[in-house]
This record gives sequence, structure tokens and C-alpha cells, in this order.
Amino acid sequence: MKKIIYILIVIFTIVACSTASKKNTVASTSSKPNPGVNDTVRIANDSLEYEVIIIDNGFSTWLASRAYPRNYHSLSYLENKNYIYVTEWNNRATQPQRYNPNLYEMSIDYRPDIHYGYEVNYLIYNYMIYFQNTYKQKLGGYVPIR
Repeated sequence: MKKIIYILIVIFTIVACSTASKKNTVASTSSKPNPGVNDTVRIANDSLEYEVIIIDNGFSTWLASRAYPRNYHSLSYLENKNYIYVTEWNNRATQPQRYNPNLYEMSIDYRPDIHYGYEVNYLIYNYMIYFQNTYKQKLGGYVPIR
């Protein structure tokens, strides 16, 4: 179980690092970043022995300002959307000649038969929405623009 979460952590970190240089260039020309903002979102559940850490410039600010509040969507809705998004993400990760390999460096091991809980599904769902809107990607179906 921990292996799944560590893979998710590595994927989100790689995506963040691969695009951080582009974002830093834009930020340095427009305005100075706020050193008080923490761009790491962490959620852990010790009873199920998993942990998700999302590191991406701007995600924590986006999550606080634009994401729907917790319990807006049901757990089953989040699980279904996450399965769709992760499946498409994994398809793109296996086709680096067709899709940007800097965005989809590794596949995500998200299994629908495992109950990750509301918080983990909420964060993964919102990261996928953030990712699609920020990097102009469409992983499947309607993507809310926030």
C-alpha cells in the first residue's frame, strides 16, 4: 500500500520539478513569489498506511482559492473521476512519443478496489483539475474551469 502512495508522490514531484523552471522564469519577470506560501499539500492516514504529498508551485493557493469545498462532491463521484483521469494519465505516460514526456513521466498506481478515503480522493481529484487547467491538458470528459 505504501508503494502506491510513494509512486504518487514521485509522480507529483517530478511533474512539479519539470515545470518549476518554466514557472520560475515567468514569475521572475512579472512579480516576486510570496515566501510565506507553502506549495506542499500533505494528507496521511495512518490506519491504512498511506500518505500523499503533492508538491507543485501554485497548487496549494489554487486549492484554497478555487477548488470546490470539501463534501461538495460525493466520495463515489471523486473515485469515478479519479479513475478516469488516472487511466488517461497512465495511457499518456506509456506514449512519450505522442504526449509530452515532461508532463507524464511515470504512471500512477491508483486502484479502484482500494478505499483511499475522502481526503485522498479529494486532493487527487483537485490536483487533476489543477493540472488540466494549468497545463492545458484534457484527461477525459468535462473539466471544470476554475
